[in-house]
Amino acid sequence: MITPDFTLHRSPRLTLVGAGPGDPELITVKGINAIKAADVVLFDALVSSEILQLIPPGVPALSVGKRAGSHEFSQEDINELIVEFAYLYGHVVRLKGGDSFVFGRGAEEIDYAESHGVQTAVVPGVTSAIAVPASINIPVTARGVSESFWVVTGTTKSGGISGDVALAAQSTATVVILMGLKKIHDIMRLFEANGKGETPVAVIQNGTLPNQKNIVGTVATISGLTTLEQVGPPAIIVVGEVVRYASQLNEVTKEAVGQYGTQ
Repeated sequence: MITPDFTLHRSPRLTLVGAGPGDPELITVKGINAIKAADVVLFDALVSSEILQLIPPGVPALSVGKRAGSHEFSQEDINELIVEFAYLYGHVVRLKGGDSFVFGRGAEEIDYAESHGVQTAVVPGVTSAIAVPASINIPVTARGVSESFWVVTGTTKSGGISGDVALAAQSTATVVILMGLKKIHDIMRLFEANGKGETPVAVIQNGTLPNQKNIVGTVATISGLTTLEQVGPPAIIVVGEVVRYASQLNEVTKEAVGQYGTQ
């Protein structure tokens, strides 16, 4: 890490900007204004090219995004870059997909920056946990159907399934699982163990983007359907009766639902 030069008289500051779930029109006006006021931008892999075009000409921008199985920059590296660039350039805008505080590790970046004398601000983003289900007409709550919802990470830092998934599987709430596609078979077994084999499930890949793919089945069938349809990350899983509101389903998926029994 480069030692900051405190003689530059810059005002080191960090703004975390949630870029939304993918559709460039779902970034907030405040987020756009922060980008336009940036001296340097650090952006994640899932931020759309249209949003990156909002970065003013001449402003340095660096991709530090982490995708499943590809971590060119560790979180520690990113934390250090934020502080280094804040002292070198001034205003760092950290562009993150969705909302920075929903499994975006935004709190870690804020804490690290502030501990090194960098002023911070947060621009909330539209989270995929709500917006992506809504993109196919699935409400996470609905009167008489679901009174609450869980948002759970499917995979923990250690690579295992979060214990909260098993707790969520016992509830009557809608359960939205992020970063869980690779473990969908094991996750669905937790729901089956609670007698929910026939509960509707949606898997939505590339939510809110033109190449979005929507797969709908049940707890008992969804793992097989995602294999059949070759669904890959990024994708979210929605479990609950609210999935019955889903629209715009693939016809092949509707036909395939009857082809699978229990896993």
